[in-house]
Amino acid sequence: MEIHHLTVGLLHTNCFLLVAERSREAWLIDPGGNAGDILNLLKSSQARLTRIINTHAHFDHILAIPDIQKAASATFHLHQAEQPVLDDAPRAVKSWLGWDWGPSPSVASYLEHGEILTLGDAQIEIRHVPGHSPGSIIYIDHADRRAWVGDTVFREGVGRTDLPGGNHSQLIRAINEQILILPDDYTLFPGHGPFTTVGYERQHNPFISPDLWIG
Repeated sequence: MEIHHLTVGLLHTNCFLLVAERSREAWLIDPGGNAGDILNLLKSSQARLTRIINTHAHFDHILAIPDIQKAASATFHLHQAEQPVLDDAPRAVKSWLGWDWGPSPSVASYLEHGEILTLGDAQIEIRHVPGHSPGSIIYIDHADRRAWVGDTVFREGVGRTDLPGGNHSQLIRAINEQILILPDDYTLFPGHGPFTTVGYERQHNPFISPDLWIG
């Protein structure tokens, strides 16, 4: 499976294009802006976009979806618990950016904890890791020892929990139970900032000790 990375939008979101090498079917993770750049990448990769699979629905991870869907017949998917965040996105865009974005994209089907997605030869596991938002999920490619973790954990940091639906103790517990149980050599692709590994965060992240759980 080919992995392409773009940094998009005003908040510098990490967006990923996953491409099956033989079929050229492609999935997109967290297109938070720069729809033109994403579409150009699709064209240059000779890839056919079929799914947009988001880690969560904060506006900086979904802004490019309407424009991408106008140009490509791609369905949109996320966790059901994230639907209220998606519904609130137009208000959030207006509040943060001062412009009318239009209606939120429609979800074709919800993704569930424990579900296995298949793209070409790749098997991708879904895990529900709430706390940054109610329906935050991560995608794990065990064969190539890597995971796309959205805004759950960053290099030496964790996602903010002061937005509606956030819960700090829930996030720390979920990181420990769903991410830190992975082997140390797994690469983590966060929603913002540099990539990292499970082992590095286990040693250097000051926020994720179980001792910091609050209830």
